[in-house]
Amino acid sequence: MSSFRLAFWQLHLAVFLAGFTAILGRLIVIDESALVWYRLIISVGILFVYLLFVKDSLLISPKNIISCFGVGALIGLHWLFFYASIKAGNVSIALVCFSATGSFTAILEPVITRRKFDLREILMGLMVLVGIGLIFQFDTRYRESIILGLTAALFSAIFPVYTKRILSKTSVTTLSFYVLLGGLIFLSLFLPLYTGNISFLKWPAGNDWLWLVILALFCTVIAFQFSFNALKKLSPFTINLTFNLEPLYGMLLAFILFHEHKELSVSFYVGTAILLISVGVETYMVRRKENAKKDVVGC
Repeated sequence: MSSFRLAFWQLHLAVFLAGFTAILGRLIVIDESALVWYRLIISVGILFVYLLFVKDSLLISPKNIISCFGVGALIGLHWLFFYASIKAGNVSIALVCFSATGSFTAILEPVITRRKFDLREILMGLMVLVGIGLIFQFDTRYRESIILGLTAALFSAIFPVYTKRILSKTSVTTLSFYVLLGGLIFLSLFLPLYTGNISFLKWPAGNDWLWLVILALFCTVIAFQFSFNALKKLSPFTINLTFNLEPLYGMLLAFILFHEHKELSVSFYVGTAILLISVGVETYMVRRKENAKKDVVGC
């Protein structure tokens, strides 16, 4: 299996695991601030034990640690606003807003990396926005949830761009550890301001601990390993565009588990098809581009 094909498989496995994050966010009773904080501390603990067990080095340069902490802060903010969107509205709204990530990336990545705008990426981003509009007819009752969800999508669009810059400088597991540690430290300082209360943490009760461990292990630690490995070979735009499949997985699960009865009308299927086509076309274009490079090298 070629490295690029493996990268796509790892990316789609990461997206599949990520599809359960919104469902778990709905199942977990505690509010979004405590949810994200516990998710981070459990994930950091799992990675620390794993790194000690495999005797992988935790030593990286101070410059890279600062970069990882910056990425961690962005990820922490993304999770905070994403789960706040779920709590303010429902799973479907938060996930549909998350689909805007690819559109934000098409604009922000060229600005951050100072490269030329890619017309194909912009068109793909517009396709996604059309798909979003068709899948879900926004209701003014969910205005707060929509704003929070779009804010989460904005942070989600930014952090893969910066992550790709430091991937070549450290192992994926060590990178994940410092990124999540950075997110934990940042949110520990930020959450008292966000909640207006120093004692912002509520002790999880009942099944919350079980859902939090599943969220941390499968949807965070393992999903991060897959997505970071994929990011070594693929562009941030391709990563974020493919993650548009996460809302489709999550929404279908929400319909089944929580009876969020949004009628699956013709517009839903058309919008879903547009999202799938945009991901499929981008995957095909990336593979064709890489095959062309191989042919040139072969000559």
